[in-house]
Amino acid sequence: LLSLTLLALLAPAFYLPGIAPTDYEEGMQLDVFADKLTSPKNKVPYDYYSLSLCKPSEDVTRSGKVKSKHVNLGQALMGDRREPTPFELFMRAPESCKLLCHESLDFKAKRAFKNRIVDDYYVRLSLDNMPSVLKTTGREGQEYIINGFPLGFHDENNKAPLLYNHLEMKVLFHEPKFSPFAPFQGGSDAKVYRVVGFEVSPVSIAHDPPTGDGKAVSTCPAPGAVEAPKGPLIISDDSNALDVYFTYSVTYEESDIKWATRWDPLLKASPEFRRIQWFSIINSCLIALFLTALVAMILMRTVYLDFARYNNPEDREELMEDSGWKLIHGDVFRSPPFPAVLAVLVGSGAQIFVMTMLTLCFAIMGFVSPANRGGLLIAMLSLWVLSAFVCGFTAARLYSNIGGLSKKSVTIGASLFYSTIVFVVFFLLNLLLAISKSSSSVSFFTLLILVVLWFGISIPLNIVGAFLAYKLQPVDFPCKTSNIPREIQKYSPVSPRLFAFLSGILPFGVIFIELVFILNSLWQNEFFYMFGFLFLVAIILLITCAEVSIVLTYLTLTKEDYNWWWRSFFGSATSGLYVFIYSIIYLCTQPELKGMHFVSSLLFVGYTFIISLGFLMMTGFIGFFTSFWFVRKIYGSVHID
Repeated sequence: LLSLTLLALLAPAFYLPGIAPTDYEEGMQLDVFADKLTSPKNKVPYDYYSLSLCKPSEDVTRSGKVKSKHVNLGQALMGDRREPTPFELFMRAPESCKLLCHESLDFKAKRAFKNRIVDDYYVRLSLDNMPSVLKTTGREGQEYIINGFPLGFHDENNKAPLLYNHLEMKVLFHEPKFSPFAPFQGGSDAKVYRVVGFEVSPVSIAHDPPTGDGKAVSTCPAPGAVEAPKGPLIISDDSNALDVYFTYSVTYEESDIKWATRWDPLLKASPEFRRIQWFSIINSCLIALFLTALVAMILMRTVYLDFARYNNPEDREELMEDSGWKLIHGDVFRSPPFPAVLAVLVGSGAQIFVMTMLTLCFAIMGFVSPANRGGLLIAMLSLWVLSAFVCGFTAARLYSNIGGLSKKSVTIGASLFYSTIVFVVFFLLNLLLAISKSSSSVSFFTLLILVVLWFGISIPLNIVGAFLAYKLQPVDFPCKTSNIPREIQKYSPVSPRLFAFLSGILPFGVIFIELVFILNSLWQNEFFYMFGFLFLVAIILLITCAEVSIVLTYLTLTKEDYNWWWRSFFGSATSGLYVFIYSIIYLCTQPELKGMHFVSSLLFVGYTFIISLGFLMMTGFIGFFTSFWFVRKIYGSVHID
């Protein structure tokens, strides 16, 4: 039953472009849905109908709330909704200055609008699963696409904000040459059209009251006009009621864009953006090449010279007085301090690594599309649950190789450690969102689904993986561990912990530029679909972490220090600390995020902490795994008396 539940969640997570377009005949109704209100300044999204906006005549409960259409788990976690709106659009039927509704705003309603406008909230609508976008032009004449449109306008020098109460909608459509769905949607002889774009431009107009039948409004801007015949609608601070007439106009424009590629204009990167992405790739490659050269020319050359000396019987007397990594062969595989904690961290890092790489592979193959709202989040959540087997197996395998005895504690710790931290932080942040009446606050039923996935699937898979790992024979180390630990000489005034902390700069330098784009996408409502670049950076990051860890481990061993276990982990894992530190700097320095509310700051810090901790364990796993392989390889290549 649990497996079927997971498959049901997985089913909408992957999307093959072009599989099910919707064909509309001329005059057929186009449904416009409201998603949410978002802001780059205040990270607390709100429901579209949290303000006194026009409600549809249907799909309204007795309490006055609009019923949302079904959303998947990913949309629920992101705070997305699919709420019907009263906009009446019909394919290829233009409308001019049509009255949507009339609202009389009291002092409380005006204050709510004013607060949202001052916080730069944007309205997100959707038509045929296409988001409403606003096209603007930059200083250099370059066209930009913004997700959603502003609720109003606020000038810092003018205390009274303007409310955008008129929408200029443009529906882009394409006429397919052939539609296999035509016989089922009105006959094969009827022309059909497909929606390929939805542009919305807001205007603030102090409308005159409608005349005639109550639906004719004559104060809208003429087609192509820059300004409306009436002045803007100003939200005053007085206690008088404000009459607001919400109107909209609709135009239709045929486009050469096909339905299968209708998302391309939204996701198309500007030339400047692509140049920065390629600069990021080149920067990452240079760091990786530098480390590769360091490993190849210095480290590996030294290791092979060591092999020749250690395996030459004529040099035995000289080596008795020599120093080097061979002299600690009796201690190099000695159990490290806190082996259970190390096993849990490495196992959790392995799980995150598998989930991340599989998600990127599915994304670059086109299985995770932005057209499927919440699909990426569902894919990540599903892969996280399924990869719990990897976590349990890796943690138990490492712990059994070290010779640990607290096997049950490691199994329980691996299944609960990171998931518990994520759930506790998510629950506390969700509590803050619920107090703020945000649309992102998930319901009790959604929390129950997450708990069922955790305890019903993730933990059992973790236990199964640990059980199978404990059944295997431990790895045979090339050197036997001596009974008496060797004394470690202090060899450097620089603390090894400080050296390991500084080593994390290199992996962080690989993903630095890509991290900026990810933060912009998460916190400034920008589209991000450059998974090809992200996958390349992930591969370079993997190589960098491996090489940094090998270099750090070899330098540790040459100083006759056998405490390489934790240093190999933190040598690359400290890059997660740099990710968190830079994220806080990003929060404090970005102009768009200045004046962020306290709850929004807590959301930023909380979710950034989760991401940084996961990145720490993932890079730590990569570094530890390669160092573990490296140490076994070099000690297995020399003759030990």
